[in-house]
Amino acid sequence: MISVVLAEDHILVRDGLRLLLESQQDIEVVGEASDGRAALRLVKETCPDVVLLDVSMPELDGIEVARRIKRDYPETRCIILSMHANAHYAQRAMEAGAIGFIVKGAPGQELVDAVRAASSGHRFLSQVILDALGERLARPDAGENRIARLTPRELQVLTLVVEGKTSAEIGETLYLSSKTVDSYRSRLMAKLEVTDVPSLVKLALRHGLTTLD
Repeated sequence: MISVVLAEDHILVRDGLRLLLESQQDIEVVGEASDGRAALRLVKETCPDVVLLDVSMPELDGIEVARRIKRDYPETRCIILSMHANAHYAQRAMEAGAIGFIVKGAPGQELVDAVRAASSGHRFLSQVILDALGERLARPDAGENRIARLTPRELQVLTLVVEGKTSAEIGETLYLSSKTVDSYRSRLMAKLEVTDVPSLVKLALRHGLTTLD
């Protein structure tokens, strides 16, 4: 079972999230909190696999809670929930250590998929964020945006990396071998002057997305 803590200050929303998650055979909600400090206490008491954090909560906001959980309870994965499809929050969430970012208007299945992905250590972003990322990465850009100078194939690989796909999954999608995908990953990190995949994702979010209009 995947154990989940819900941190959401609106009771109706929290009830809906619980019903959705507990309708799945492999997910169990082990606690609920209405503010950031209560969420931290629950994480300490229950050691959940995943915490769903509303981005805006009393006491401590979801992004600050995610930062503290990443620091103090690194085995627990955090997913940020936001009512706004705004990449500024997605960027801040990833920088704080969250592994997922879900827009509240997304289909319920997207949230279920995010919980399962997070429990396995895989990143998950709402499709609306991923769609906007692909569009903006492919758009010519003036200034110092190094991403704008990537080839179309490199942009495809980068978008799938941000989505959290493994080399094997990217290879299957693009009809490439895993070895070729690994070469693309290395080339991307060299071109963009980063040393690991999390830094690559942060750079993509920072330069490919600012706000979703």
